[in-house]
Amino acid sequence: MSEHLQQVELKLLKIDDYEEVKSIMEEVYVAVADPYWEKHQLKKLIDSFPDGQVAIKVNGEIAGCALSILINEAFYSDSHTYLEITGNYSFDTHDPRGELLYGVDVFVRPKYRGLKLGRRLYEYRQQLCESMNLKAILFGGRIPNYHKFSTELKPREYIEKVKNKQIEDPVLNFHLSNDFQPVKVIKGYLEGDEASEEYAVLLKWYNISYDKPSKKAAYIRKSVRLGLVQWQMRPYSDLDALMQQVEFFVDALSAYKADFALFPEFFNAPLMAQYNHLGEPEAIRKLAEYTEEIVQRFSTLAVSYNINIITGSMPEMVNDSLYNVGYVCRRDGSTERFEKLHVTPDEKKCWGIEGGKDLKVIDTDCGKIGVLICYDVEFPELPRLLADEGMNILFVPFLTDTQNGYSRVRYCAQARAIENECYVAIAGSVGNLPRVDNMDIQYAKSMVFTPCDFAFPTEGIKSEATPNTEMILIADVEIDQLNELHSYGSVKNLKDRRKDLYDVIRK
Repeated sequence: MSEHLQQVELKLLKIDDYEEVKSIMEEVYVAVADPYWEKHQLKKLIDSFPDGQVAIKVNGEIAGCALSILINEAFYSDSHTYLEITGNYSFDTHDPRGELLYGVDVFVRPKYRGLKLGRRLYEYRQQLCESMNLKAILFGGRIPNYHKFSTELKPREYIEKVKNKQIEDPVLNFHLSNDFQPVKVIKGYLEGDEASEEYAVLLKWYNISYDKPSKKAAYIRKSVRLGLVQWQMRPYSDLDALMQQVEFFVDALSAYKADFALFPEFFNAPLMAQYNHLGEPEAIRKLAEYTEEIVQRFSTLAVSYNINIITGSMPEMVNDSLYNVGYVCRRDGSTERFEKLHVTPDEKKCWGIEGGKDLKVIDTDCGKIGVLICYDVEFPELPRLLADEGMNILFVPFLTDTQNGYSRVRYCAQARAIENECYVAIAGSVGNLPRVDNMDIQYAKSMVFTPCDFAFPTEGIKSEATPNTEMILIADVEIDQLNELHSYGSVKNLKDRRKDLYDVIRK
């Protein structure tokens, strides 16, 4: 879609949303005789099971919905129909003590398709299933392309060919790609579904975290998955080609359910090649002209792939001044800007970049984070200020040409993890750009650092990439381990500071 995404949010459905929901269903189910739920039916769902009825909004407008009920495992047979499972559309079949989440309906407004909002709705259901400690998610999935093959294939044969990518079925493909397993073919599932010839596939997603309810107290960890991109510097013909490579990495990290994707400093420097004849100051100012569009594209990717993206850094003109900046593109569509405060002598001399002034903790759905660009991490006062404001994870996009420069960033970053009792993730670029002045051979080894105590790796290294190799690095970090460390660690670097003798303050 061409409309700029400002905010994407999941909200519980309210009965006041009915008219908007009705209009969406009329758009989606245009070929169905009775395309929408009546108001009293939607009210019954909301009143009976409010957490099961969710809407996804884009820029304040409802873009799609997911409706669900709970059923008892002993209630249904594998050969049930849609009419039976919904109690003749009365939803009297909903059982608050049910062990299974049954998907009643999912739909997305046509103009918002392509943003993977359907996947967001399914992920909400999966999270709800886990948080409620339910056994599984279950529903009957249509096979709308089956009528094209029904004379030559039985439904089970058709399903196998779809699974093997020999036949394209958009609905079944979507369900399979979201980890739903075919259980049984149901005949006569949805009356009037001519495209599927009234067949459906009973699909099930198993909650592997399910545990038989117990009265014992349980300790739940809060885990965050970090994804780091060790970026290869290579020529790109234009912005589209560069962003295609960006999307490749975002897609890969999203497939591994990463919560964050971190890109390096000046990852978009290859685009300066076409301006190399202008000289270094002019070339980087030409590069700055791409920044606004790149941020918008990153924001769309963050929403589409349901992942928070730290964009690395890019040049940006503000009035007549040039800065080195980056953005946190949250998966709800919102963005947050950050600046490089300490510019290197080379950045100042060759490009005329000025140091920024804005230092802040950034709120995300995974807690409070900070971002410092390369050289900034070599100044211990900055992470200390962020730690005092509640930062748990520090991200450091960097760009270093020599191993000496890399070592400064690497060892300072690890020191910041220890002294501020936080996680630090660093990501850099590798390779070279022969046609871009002031962009020499790159050296990088992306890493995730931890504090050094018994709950963490002995050497304080959670994960590390292969040096000078294009790759992604994925690491899970436990926020609750930090909370324990602050109070019960062998040493307490934050609490044991002698504030009677010294302190770090903002001006």
